[in-house]
Amino acid sequence: MKLRGEQLDGALKRALSPIWLVSGDEPLLTDEAAAQIRTAARAQGYTERQSWQSETGFDWRGWLAGFDSLSLFSNLRLVELRLPTGKPGVEGGKTLEAWAANPPADTILLITAPRLDKASLSTKWATAVERAGILVQTAPPPLDRLPDWIGERLSRHNLKADREILAWLAARVEGNLLAAHQEIEKLSLLAPPRQPGQSVQLSLKTVREAVTDVARYDVSDLSDAFLKGDAARFCRVLDGLQSEGEALVLILTVLGNEIRTLYRIAAGLAQGQRMSALMQASRVWDSKQALVERALKRAGPEKLSWAMRGLSRLDRAAKGLLREDAWDELKQLGLALMNRGKAPAFS
Repeated sequence: MKLRGEQLDGALKRALSPIWLVSGDEPLLTDEAAAQIRTAARAQGYTERQSWQSETGFDWRGWLAGFDSLSLFSNLRLVELRLPTGKPGVEGGKTLEAWAANPPADTILLITAPRLDKASLSTKWATAVERAGILVQTAPPPLDRLPDWIGERLSRHNLKADREILAWLAARVEGNLLAAHQEIEKLSLLAPPRQPGQSVQLSLKTVREAVTDVARYDVSDLSDAFLKGDAARFCRVLDGLQSEGEALVLILTVLGNEIRTLYRIAAGLAQGQRMSALMQASRVWDSKQALVERALKRAGPEKLSWAMRGLSRLDRAAKGLLREDAWDELKQLGLALMNRGKAPAFS
């Protein structure tokens, strides 16, 4: 059975599976899911806990053989296995298949791993584990749901915040849920004393004074903001990447690919070609096509032609061949294509 992270609580109330596989790239969410399973197992008498980590040279045969009989000290046990790469290897895969085919008596197996891609989920071992147990796939909330996620976490501490505060918090912790969790814990400690069950309304002043800007971004966030025409987030992400020391050449490559795609499609449309054919030729996935169409309307062919010249200049500036502030000019270029700023003069 396959579940999303938010479905785990309900599943644990119904039954305790003999095998659990928790997968996800956000450590906070995978750790919390594992802790929920651990708590449920303990409540049902699985008081002995053993932890293992698969590493190079891991003795899979010996590991499996060690569970042929019950522990002398406990009738029920929880066995945790960490797969740091999400790939147990040939021998490990066969071992997990064997476990899934015949789980040791009175034992629960909890496997944790990074996010498993489609190929990994299709392997024999993952398929066997999912068939015999439950696969829990955790994922961070999308950006538009992040304020609600923060609000729900605050409510666990009897704290309330209006939409403005939640949006402000989301901008400060984007891409870093562990830091978001820590900031929420901090706010809980700084909030006025309250009676059990009593909620406290947070003020923006309190939140601003307490919360550190701990957002983390990658270059794909910049492309996303650019295509959506979200100027404020575009600037915030670009500034964040600069402060984190991201290479400007890489940023220009990724964002430049988006601009070149828009330019090619705009040129094709001017020649009378169909939008669908141009999207396919440019390898624009269905889920992204609406964003690309809106970005085309905002920019227009003339600005895109100008931007192509600007990318060449920015590339030289990023490599130190021109005495220009390439970061600032890239910001101006992006804002101009989003109709949010004046186009810089590229010679």
